[in-house]
Amino acid sequence: MTVKKNVLGRGLSALLENANTDITQLEGEGKVVGAIANIEISKIETNPFQPRTNFEEDALNELAASIKEHGIIQPITVRKLGYDRYQLISGERRFRASQLAGLTSVPAYIRIANDQSMLEMALVENIQREELDAIEVAISYKRLIDECSLTQEQLSHKVSKQRSTITNYLRLLKLPVEIQLAIRNGDVTMGHARALINIDNEDKQLDIYNQIVLNNLSVREVEDLARGVKTEMKTVDTKTKDSTNTVSKATLSVEQNNFVTDLRAVFNTKVQIKKEPNGKGKIVIPFKSDSDLKRILDLLDA
Repeated sequence: MTVKKNVLGRGLSALLENANTDITQLEGEGKVVGAIANIEISKIETNPFQPRTNFEEDALNELAASIKEHGIIQPITVRKLGYDRYQLISGERRFRASQLAGLTSVPAYIRIANDQSMLEMALVENIQREELDAIEVAISYKRLIDECSLTQEQLSHKVSKQRSTITNYLRLLKLPVEIQLAIRNGDVTMGHARALINIDNEDKQLDIYNQIVLNNLSVREVEDLARGVKTEMKTVDTKTKDSTNTVSKATLSVEQNNFVTDLRAVFNTKVQIKKEPNGKGKIVIPFKSDSDLKRILDLLDA
């Protein structure tokens, strides 16, 4: 019988094919490491290094239904613990769905791996999932670097990604917690996040983030705002160095930025405070139509 070769990402394949994580024969059991063997589910325990903790119930049920009808297309991967005992390296979603489907055994690749290799394999396999959010990917990259003592260059080879891509993901972890949570919840896209990363001031990042949420800003609009903030801050820095230069805008304080956020929530529009260096300025409340203007005026009269 010919077994169809499983197609793995190059990073995971490189780990699984490493001579330090593989042997050729499990003595006394007749199971060849590297080949596919049917293993009883009751003899397999889950991977304590699994970085993925959330498994969507509906998706698991759909996979379980597919497994009932077609079986498991891609075998799971396990490592040897002791006689007839195994631990998952990768494929926990398939493993859980197989349990839901009522299977008593599953096809599996058997490897011999130490804890370091287990962590690497689990993290690399986790990164290759398409449904991961950007923060989950970034955390997995950071764990591979910190816990597996990898450089960014070594990591780029393991996961088959450009080093610049890895760097951009790692930079997401420097964003304020509120923005990281918004990325995980899908309220902010990777495009929005990349624009926010380029702002060094955390208060400015949070201010623009609030604008994204309140006004459903596009990535292009956020990029324009980010460029404006950088230009504004650079102009202010230049002013402190050269008194002959003029400054068109002054930076708002944290309290003033919070006030802008509150006003935008009240009026549901892009309220702005335009402040001059001498302390003077104005509050701008834009409107989209006559009816929108009437709505704002009614709020002011309330």
